[in-house]
Amino acid sequence: MLKHLIVAATLIAAPAAARTFTAEDLVGLDRIAEPAVSRDGRMAAYALRETDLAANRGRWDLFLLDLAKPGAKPVRFQADPANDSAPVFSPDGKTLYFLSSRSGSAQVWAAPVAGGAARKVTDLPVDVGGFTLAPTGDRLAVWAEADPACGDLKCAAERQTPRGGAGSARTYDALFARHWDSWAGGTRSRLYTVRIGGAPAKDATLVSGALVGDVPSKPSGGSEEIAWSPDGRMVYFALREAGRSEPWSTNLDIFAAPADGSRPPENLTPLNKATDTLPAVSPDGKTLAWAAMARPGYEADKLTVWLRDIPTGAIRALTAGWDRSVDSLAWSADGRTLYATAQSMGAKPAFRIDATTGKVLPLTSSGSVSAVAPMPTGALLAIDGLTEPADLYVSNEYGALRQVTAVNAAKLAGVRWARPEQMRFEGANGESVHAWVLQPPGLKPGQKAPLAYLVHGGPQSSFGNSWSYRWNPQVWAGAGYAVVMVDFHGSTGYGQAFTDSINNDWGGKPLEDLKRGLAAAGARYSWIDTANACAAGGSYGGFMMNWIAGQWPDGFKCLVNHAGIFDQRSMYYGTEELWFPEWEFGGTYFAKPQNYERWNPANHVTAWKTPMLVLHGQLDFRVPYLQGLQAFTALQRQGIDSRLVMFPDENHWILKPQNSLQWHREVLGWLARHLKR
Repeated sequence: MLKHLIVAATLIAAPAAARTFTAEDLVGLDRIAEPAVSRDGRMAAYALRETDLAANRGRWDLFLLDLAKPGAKPVRFQADPANDSAPVFSPDGKTLYFLSSRSGSAQVWAAPVAGGAARKVTDLPVDVGGFTLAPTGDRLAVWAEADPACGDLKCAAERQTPRGGAGSARTYDALFARHWDSWAGGTRSRLYTVRIGGAPAKDATLVSGALVGDVPSKPSGGSEEIAWSPDGRMVYFALREAGRSEPWSTNLDIFAAPADGSRPPENLTPLNKATDTLPAVSPDGKTLAWAAMARPGYEADKLTVWLRDIPTGAIRALTAGWDRSVDSLAWSADGRTLYATAQSMGAKPAFRIDATTGKVLPLTSSGSVSAVAPMPTGALLAIDGLTEPADLYVSNEYGALRQVTAVNAAKLAGVRWARPEQMRFEGANGESVHAWVLQPPGLKPGQKAPLAYLVHGGPQSSFGNSWSYRWNPQVWAGAGYAVVMVDFHGSTGYGQAFTDSINNDWGGKPLEDLKRGLAAAGARYSWIDTANACAAGGSYGGFMMNWIAGQWPDGFKCLVNHAGIFDQRSMYYGTEELWFPEWEFGGTYFAKPQNYERWNPANHVTAWKTPMLVLHGQLDFRVPYLQGLQAFTALQRQGIDSRLVMFPDENHWILKPQNSLQWHREVLGWLARHLKR
């Protein structure tokens, strides 16, 4: 799909016997993450996750790549049985800093790029959650779990030690009592700085001060929420101040704090009650860029790029006229351009934004860019697509790309990929809706393929032209199924109005889009057997399976519901991030019950008759597992063919390798049971 890529001959794998892609292939692939590049652009580093199926986990190692040598191959760096991740080059490019568990605790380590023994940089009394290196090379910003009442890490370590004789009950006076997949334990992710050089640092300076909140944000924030000034004197970070309103607030702010902790953090965005995030400081230190939403409580609002003149405090919106929501921000080496990624028309390209005019130009034209690391000219990009897991590419300032890794070439040799094609059709309100369609490989002329109709979660999301290790359409196509994935009303990448259109209309326009999309795919592609189809979805997609069961009971021969919402009332009172349902349905359940009940699958169970497979993770606190159990109860009590698969050690996602294989066996087995082949 990445037609514009220039692929070096040395990266092409030797021919192998043709075969289709399987779940075993998916689980066994190596995964690139956290690409970094030296300041002079000569060396790259990245973390690579390799699957240890016997241990039922992934393990991380670091690799180095000499970008100055054409055809150079990546070299494993500092091989160790422990996990090594998060590589960062020193300013002179001679040292690589990284996070490692090799001492039994997660700490920052460093080793010479040219080779040599690793040394411990931090020896803090608690695990380091992550770090960033100051541009001056003499300080780290680290984050770690600590009791907000503690001013130093020694206190934090003592507070983390369980005390006997107190009973086992957890006690809470405010929400969050639990978040994503963990019960709140009285700690917060707090931000510190550490002076480095010489002996390993045993203590750190608290820079997030008396602020109570998580840096980075939970559950998925990272180093993109923290930035240094070029002189190493200031640290900028995003934080949502905790309080009783935290579970229904999206009000992250950008704070500035001196690296030496000499002053309390200053809130730079107090007037905006919506999200402010992704701080990035220009190379000359004069401008702070960040991304901001405008509507409080809405997690899927458009993220617009803003600029702040640091000496004067003057601010201005840079991309107010661009109808895309940025996912990442990074300054070019010369400070004239901001690199950004944003979902757009079923893909996630990288873009160049002129820092003066706000003019936006695409840097890539297809696929999904998951990371951008600026270089003196151009950038190092991690790119994936529907037919390729992520690899690294070097881009010049004009967008020409050169592939520099092929980490899964040997493992994927001989795979016959399903051919993806994007389809446009008239959806609800007569508006254009897009979908990706994949034809299973090896389909003979005149032959029809049974259909796997995949519905994405979010709901403000998109399957898109990207690689997934959870819902990967190539696995379904490799098993012989046609795949159709509709970006229904509410999907991202088609303008903010299209994204907003699902608010308080969960079962309206999206269901109409799915009905019209199925008909359009059947009319356009003679090889799709729409009468021999199963629909499948997770999270909101799982809600849609429950909704389809009551509203479109004759549409499919079977349904697959992963972590789907069954009852809006119990969902509201059982989930953790309340801003989500309160925005989607216009208020709390007790204030606007009619809005929730309008789109409540539990109200329509008497119409259910389609066989359904229900899968859920027991550690899922976003859509608590009781939702899946309730759906299964409704099915069983009515005598409907159904099966429940509960993972006691998984959250909203199925992440462990052996569990992923079991998930795919259950799902593909369910389709094989109900669809004719």
